[in-house]
Order: sequence, then structure tokens, then C-alpha cells
Amino acid sequence: MKFLVINGSNLNMLGIREPDIYGRHTYDELVRMIKAHAEEKKVEVSFMQSNHEGDLVDAIQQAFFDKVDGIIINPGAYTHTSIAILDAVKAVNIPTVEVHISDVDAREEFRKVSYIRLAAVKTIAGKGFEGYNLAMDFLIDYLGEKH
Repeated sequence: MKFLVINGSNLNMLGIREPDIYGRHTYDELVRMIKAHAEEKKVEVSFMQSNHEGDLVDAIQQAFFDKVDGIIINPGAYTHTSIAILDAVKAVNIPTVEVHISDVDAREEFRKVSYIRLAAVKTIAGKGFEGYNLAMDFLIDYLGEKH
């Protein structure tokens, strides 16, 4: 299986940005953790992070041509604003899990709105970095049931 992990706006600032909400671990540490889990699960994984909405849309579209089996995405603030990312996920029809490090439903009112959730097969929020590994495990099971 081949998965793409997409991280959106400000996730490159993990460890610096609001550590009381997102923790003190860095984006590089997140990537290392996910790579280790993927290796253990015998899954090929690639990563992309951008603060630019169009880059995220391009990565989702490219996943179709790269024959990616599943997408794990934390769009950051674009979760609450981007119909373009929603439309890209719908267009490629690749099973996608929405991940959030914090519990977005327990935060500000505007964070309770998620456009991406309309196309996601699952949402995992409030589990910290472990949410990404939970998303990977979910996709492995989900795709196994589909084949």
C-alpha cells in the first residue's frame, strides 16, 4: 500500500506554534514517527507540507496519477475554509482520513466547521501525533476490506 501524508498551513511550525495546544515536538519528529510506523506496517509513505492552498490541491491531484491508495491529511486552517481542497479529494476519489492534532471540536466555534470532512472516510482529532498512526491503521483496514 502507498499512502500520502499531507500537512497544511503552519504545521511546519510544530514545536514552536502554541505548544500548549500542539505540543513541543517538531514537524521533523512527526515525519520520523510516521515513517517508523509505516515501516512496521509495510506501507510506503510520502509526505508533503505547504502553507499554500493550491500546493495542497496539486498534491491531492498528483496522488491520483501516482496511484496512491490512501491520503492522510491535516489541512490546518484550510480545514475550515477550503472548498478547493474538498473538491480535489472528491475528484480523485482516494480514501482520505482527516487528522487534527488538537480536538478541534473543543476549541473555537469556527474550528468546528470542516469542509474536508464531507469527503473523508474518517476524522481523527485530539489524539496528538498518534492520530496520524491511527489514520494509517484505519486506512490499512479500510482498504483491506475493499479488496
